Order: sequence, then structure tokens, then C-alpha cells
Amino acid sequence: MRYVILLAEDDHFSRWDEADQNHRQRVAEDFARFAEAIGQRGQIVAGEALEHPKLARTVQPGGAVTDGPYAETTEQLGGFYLIDVPTRDDAVELAGLLPDEYKREVREVLEMKIG
Repeated sequence: MRYVILLAEDDHFSRWDEADQNHRQRVAEDFARFAEAIGQRGQIVAGEALEHPKLARTVQPGGAVTDGPYAETTEQLGGFYLIDVPTRDDAVELAGLLPDEYKREVREVLEMKIG
């Protein structure tokens, strides 16, 4: 089954910019440990870090385009993983291996048939 894990943190981009080398190294190690554990139970289908939300563009209903992210909040979406693992429990357990700085939202991906 496929699950998306969304990674969010209050003021994520400023915190990362201010992080020292030890902090950055520990976060990188947490991500590596997560990737290794996924490999034992399933696979990472996709995963990316996201650019700063100030560079986002939001397309409103009707087509108007506005600068910035969809939601006005200090909590910023910093990245995501799309994983394929056997169960929701596996996905939740594996999300717990990601850096503790992030809130981790785990959601099952709906299988859509188009056409």
C-alpha cells in the first residue's frame, strides 16, 4: 500500500538556516536511518525537500494566482515521502524514525482510475 508522509515544522526554513553543523549532521543521519528501514519493509517511491514557501504560487478557484503558500501559518511543509509498505502501522512506525523536529502526517494514497 502507498502512503504519503508530509513533514512540517514551525518556522522550518529559518530554523534550518540557523542550524549548526552538528544539528544538520544528526538530521541527515535520521533521514538515512529512515531510508534504510524503508528498504527492509518496502520502498521509497518518491521523496523531495520543498523550496521556501515565499516562492510558492497558489492557483485559486477560478484561476487567479497569488504569491505564497496555500495556508497562512508558521508551520511550514518542508518535504514529503511517498512510500510503499505493507500496512498503515508500518508507515506510522517508519515515520517515527524521521527527525523529531518535524510533525509527520501519514496518509494513505487513494488508488484512482482515470479514463
